[in-house]
Amino acid sequence: MKIKAKLTFGVGLLFILIFALAAISGWYIHQLKRDTNNILVANYNTLQYSRNMLLAIEEMNTDSTAIIDFQKNLELQQKNVTEIGEIEATNQINKHFSSLKIEPKNTALTSSIRKDITEIMRLNMEAINQKSMIADETAQKAILMISVTGTLCFSIAFILLVNLPSNIANPIKELTESIKEIASQNYKKRVHFTSHNEFGELAKSFNTMAEKIEEYSESKLDKIIKGKKRIETLIDNLHDPVIGIDENKKVLFANEEALTISGLKKENFIGKKIQDVAVNNDLIRDIIKNIFKKPNENLPSEQLKIYADGKESYFEKEIININIVPTGEEKSQFIGQVILLRNITPFKELDLAKTNFMGTVSHEFKTPIASIQMGLQLLENDRIGLLNEEQKELTKGIKDDTDRLLKITGELLNMTQVESGSIQVNLTSSELNPMINYAINANKSAAENKNINLEVDSKNTSINVYSDSEKTAWVINNLISNAIRYSHENSTIFIRAKKENNQLLCSVSDAGQGIQPQYLTKIFERYFRIPGTKKEGTGLGLSISKEFIEAQGGKIWVDSEYGVGSTFYFTLNIG
Repeated sequence: MKIKAKLTFGVGLLFILIFALAAISGWYIHQLKRDTNNILVANYNTLQYSRNMLLAIEEMNTDSTAIIDFQKNLELQQKNVTEIGEIEATNQINKHFSSLKIEPKNTALTSSIRKDITEIMRLNMEAINQKSMIADETAQKAILMISVTGTLCFSIAFILLVNLPSNIANPIKELTESIKEIASQNYKKRVHFTSHNEFGELAKSFNTMAEKIEEYSESKLDKIIKGKKRIETLIDNLHDPVIGIDENKKVLFANEEALTISGLKKENFIGKKIQDVAVNNDLIRDIIKNIFKKPNENLPSEQLKIYADGKESYFEKEIININIVPTGEEKSQFIGQVILLRNITPFKELDLAKTNFMGTVSHEFKTPIASIQMGLQLLENDRIGLLNEEQKELTKGIKDDTDRLLKITGELLNMTQVESGSIQVNLTSSELNPMINYAINANKSAAENKNINLEVDSKNTSINVYSDSEKTAWVINNLISNAIRYSHENSTIFIRAKKENNQLLCSVSDAGQGIQPQYLTKIFERYFRIPGTKKEGTGLGLSISKEFIEAQGGKIWVDSEYGVGSTFYFTLNIG
């Protein structure tokens, strides 16, 4: 319970009990006052009137005013009748007094009046005794109730006196001792309050402060400065441009490489908001174009072409978000970003050299391969001469290797086009059916060798598509070839086409082993082959297929269930 709630409850309860004590005391005092007033007002006055009448009747023979005094007190008594039987006695006095006025010397009447007055006095004396007992009972009850209530008030006050000061003073004392320890540079001192009241929150805040002071103390300012200098020196000596900004996009640092490629001076860059610098600098504007989109997530890297060192250079931009968890807290806090530009120009140059080499070698391979194929055709011609069985097997092996070499050469040439960005796409409105027939005829022999049935859903194959028929036929041929390679014997491969969202969706489904889920996102990467596969291939076919389809404005993807089979899909615009 919170200390404020404890104080409010305890003091409030004590206040209520004190109020109750005052109310009870007042009520009983009122009761006592009422009882005593009854005695004083009613019975005491009657006794006074009776006494006056007795004195007056004694002086009637000697004082002529005694009759008037008697008559006056009798009238007052008649108005002050309060007890049972008192009215009868009063009437008797009045009756006898009336007779006495006629016979003033009648001593019997005088005696009767004295008896009647004595009776009235007796009745009032008994009433006084009874009312006095009632008043005593009221007083006893008042004493009891006031004692109980007072005891309860005392108990609560005693409990508050014992517990409340210690509940407040002890934590303050412990906190004071801890502050003294912190003042004495004992920064490991902590306060441990298990309660969840204000002192518990104070202890948590105090411990957080102590942790931060301890962290600062252990770090030492000179170490921080040396560490800062080391980092600045390291950044300045990097061969890649590096720019650091804080959470408000203000530039904290930029090394010499960054200043060189941006053409900026340090005083015009450091300490400025990077968006303000970008207004007059095209390179900075290109660098920061997407840093405002997702401040809490690292952005994907992208490539930039920048004119630097007297030539066009290529840089890979990477934006790294800096998030820290402050001492004593749980949630991370975004404090800035680092923009790193990796110079990949040498790799681009090597990649271009590789591409040129692949194109040259592949092109040069075509001539000797064509010569080998011509020689094989001559050897297979019976007019040249008959071959024995061993020679036929040898020429068959040479032919298979030549075909495989020719296919690899074709894939390398296609990949050269892809990597050089010089894919020539001739988009025309062409019927899909001839492309499928070409691919089926090209793979017919391989399918027959495994007794695989190629089944075509011909309902939509006559639709015209806006595509490069040569490259689309190559893609279909590659997908069917892969399906035959990975399908089991005596199975069926389905080639289907249908309209979907104003596009033509074409698919090739096999009943092979399928692809494991972890490889589904990688099979369209260059040179990738599923680990453990024993099938031949370069790992380029699907990568080239992806480039060819996307160059025609389409998409290609795969659905596969491991152990069941795979289906490759691609879309083309309807022509």
